[in-house]
Amino acid sequence: MRRREFIEVIGGAAAAWPLAVRARQPEPGRVRRIGVLMWQSTDDPDAPGRISAFEKGLQERGWIIGTNVQIEYRWGAGDLDRFRKYAEELVALAPDVIIATAGSIVGAFQQASRTVPIVFVMTIDPVGSGFVASLARPASNATGFTAWEFSLGGKWLELLKKIAPAVTRVAVFRDPAVPAGSGGFAAVQTAASSLGVELTSIGVRDAAEIESGIAAFAPKPSDGLIVVGPPSSLAQHRDLIVALAAQYRLPAVYPAIYFVRGGGLISYGPDPTDQYRRAADYVDRILNGERPADLPVQAPTKYETGLNLKTAKALGLIVPQTLLATTDEVIE
Repeated sequence: MRRREFIEVIGGAAAAWPLAVRARQPEPGRVRRIGVLMWQSTDDPDAPGRISAFEKGLQERGWIIGTNVQIEYRWGAGDLDRFRKYAEELVALAPDVIIATAGSIVGAFQQASRTVPIVFVMTIDPVGSGFVASLARPASNATGFTAWEFSLGGKWLELLKKIAPAVTRVAVFRDPAVPAGSGGFAAVQTAASSLGVELTSIGVRDAAEIESGIAAFAPKPSDGLIVVGPPSSLAQHRDLIVALAAQYRLPAVYPAIYFVRGGGLISYGPDPTDQYRRAADYVDRILNGERPADLPVQAPTKYETGLNLKTAKALGLIVPQTLLATTDEVIE
């Protein structure tokens, strides 16, 4: 059984809430308010699908937008100052529940309020970041869905070696200021020792740091790249990262399939649209009286692999048939 299928089976069992909970109907005549702070900009091509999944999930549970529920959206465009500004703005609207779409947004909301219920998605290491006390019992005003486990660091390195076996030195993007950045890098280090790969780290705080980090790495033909870090930071600089990988001819592994659609080589990571769909269930439960403190934080249940054959050809790489057979989306 493949790892993705195993995670789906385990996660599916955790997500199978009692039918009695799902069957409860919203209170007649009362309009509830949901605040949503998206880390993307309004023109991000992946945002509509995520919003649609969330809103469809609400509708399946009896919530009709504009009738018994109102949704206030704000767009952070990957900017920390905007995250803080819009977090305060949404909290001031006294919402019944808030959706936070990145770890840095969870932090901004918890600075603004420790009482407004928060459901987060695609958030790395919520325990290490201090958002919740534990995954099983959050014991705070926040709960939700993690982005990925640290063990994926080894999976990314294995993928890189599978598609570019000659790689012996790898640069890893990370943000040391984020607790999850150190944990993710450590997981890659553990796998690197057994695969005979030397690692170095590159910061992702801004475009200048990314560019200078790649240049200082001084890529050689036997080098590769693993792109990992806060999802909002990576997505904000996705085009730059993909362009630099192409410029320096670096085989690169990414944590999200939108990098591959934009020209990146290969990706493996959780399906974010699925997390937005699942978030609707937690929002429904909170609107029906349950507390975030009592709702366990859940791991991803659906992972996806992406591969760009055009990029592989440009890099002179031969893609193994076994890899093609296990890839969910192939870009030609």
